Amino acid sequence: MRIISLCPSLTELVFALGRGRDLIACTKFCVHPERGVRRVMKVGGTKDPRVDDIGNLVPDLVLMNEEENRSEDYQALMGRGLTCHSSMPRTIAETAEMVREIAGLLGRRDRGEEIAGEIESRAEAAREAAMNQSPVSFAYLIWTKPFMSANQDTFASALLCNAGGENVFREREERYPEISLEDLREQAPEQLYLSTEPYPFKSSDALDLSLELDIPLERITIVDGELLSWHGSRTPAGIDYASELICSARA
Repeated sequence: MRIISLCPSLTELVFALGRGRDLIACTKFCVHPERGVRRVMKVGGTKDPRVDDIGNLVPDLVLMNEEENRSEDYQALMGRGLTCHSSMPRTIAETAEMVREIAGLLGRRDRGEEIAGEIESRAEAAREAAMNQSPVSFAYLIWTKPFMSANQDTFASALLCNAGGENVFREREERYPEISLEDLREQAPEQLYLSTEPYPFKSSDALDLSLELDIPLERITIVDGELLSWHGSRTPAGIDYASELICSARA
């Protein structure tokens, strides 16, 4: 089977399902597993894949993500007669089902069930641990200049809320709304999470926000964006990580 993946988390999932040797191309942003993707041909980025090169490779399946990839590239690849699978899980349950579906396409149902089952069991354990605990309000920032957060229809928010978090921007209409310092002051989240992707927030950004908002630096945390936004084989670890963040905030 000849597989191309145009989404980093799906590339990682292909390897986790035991189909890494069948992956013939991926994007330049597909960096995990490092040793596995090193040998794989790169066909551009997630937003600008080289459609002609992909078509010339004659893949049996192209894996895509509706948020990472553009609809026009999906349509262009489909127009060439290629089989494309596009997914966009927003919740933990949807992620487990996505894993099962892709595993079925790759002929790895048993392994897919193992990963999906682990996702579901860890999610249930995290929910049980959060029962009878007070919620921790948070804002999850993914960008600066302008600041952008995440509403309740995002995977990162789903992981943190599953662990007992409460997203202060959950009702915003846009999935990734622009917010201001005044919005942050008004909502006053107990925890401000600064993601390492897509914008690579650093400790200096946390210090700047601490001074601008006049809040203790302990209420601002740089968080691993891969663990909180990559859906697939990384999700079990992401569920545990989200629980650790919320538990630390309570402590």
